[in-house]
Amino acid sequence: MDDEGLKKSAILLMTLGEQEAASVIKLLAPKEVQKLGETMSTLQNITRSEIENIVSEFCDEAEGKTTLGQNSSDYIRKVLTSALGDEKAASLIDRILQGGDTSGIEGLKWMDAVSAAELIKNEHPQIIATILVHLERDQACEILGLFTERLRNDTLLRIATLDSIQPDALRELNDVLTKLLSGSANIRKAAMGGVRTAAEILNFAPSAHEASVIENIKQYDEELAQKIMDEMFVFDNLIDIDDHGIQLLLREVQSESLIIALKGAQEELRKKIFKNMSQRAAEALREDLESKGPVRISEVEAEQKEILKVVRQLADDGQIVLGGKGDDGFI
Repeated sequence: MDDEGLKKSAILLMTLGEQEAASVIKLLAPKEVQKLGETMSTLQNITRSEIENIVSEFCDEAEGKTTLGQNSSDYIRKVLTSALGDEKAASLIDRILQGGDTSGIEGLKWMDAVSAAELIKNEHPQIIATILVHLERDQACEILGLFTERLRNDTLLRIATLDSIQPDALRELNDVLTKLLSGSANIRKAAMGGVRTAAEILNFAPSAHEASVIENIKQYDEELAQKIMDEMFVFDNLIDIDDHGIQLLLREVQSESLIIALKGAQEELRKKIFKNMSQRAAEALREDLESKGPVRISEVEAEQKEILKVVRQLADDGQIVLGGKGDDGFI
């Protein structure tokens, strides 16, 4: 959701009663709640006409929806129970219809990185790796950034070499995080971790952390390190996105952020960006780039990573294709 969408959603929620707003928030993911909460806290001087426009826009959207999916809890319960049997379906139904247990790993998703890191930093690196692969990649990266270099490197290496989670490991994780996942001796292995997960987490890391981790993995297994680097998507890889994808991206990125990010970009990528803008906008961007004074490398990298977050979101939504990295051209 872009900044404008967040603002509209926040205003709409604040026009609802407390109970109605709470009912909506219960259906959102932790990250969505955090973003909405931050936006709501910054709202001020909202005019009556602005509120009326947003409510009107929402009503127009709502009128276009069908009743498909409403009152579907009973249907979901019956279908899953019929397909899986009472025992196997029970925990799955709870996770789907009630959002799952909020203890353990679900609880970590709602915590800030500092608190989560403090909670798990003294666990065995294998346990930490098993926990982090269940979190959003940027949250996992934030938590890793708070570890010592040695622990960070060890954990990423274990994530990269993790291809499944054994029942014994799940039971140990249950003990550490108050029944994170349920299971028995016959539980099926869950596919988690691996090269792609390690690369996705590293995409959010500062360059210094990234270099240290890759160097550490090279000492363990040079081929594995190369596989991780091949999977990583960096700012200059935007050159591989087609023109339509670049145009979609430019609609979501603030001009000031783009100016700073392009200070550290190759000329070929700059030309591709210019080509996918109107002539007037491209000229203005060129002038802004030329007039922009020196920018710290850390600031450039930060803006590039913010833009890459937008890229990944567009890719996850199926709006753009990130070519050349994965087996099937998507990440």
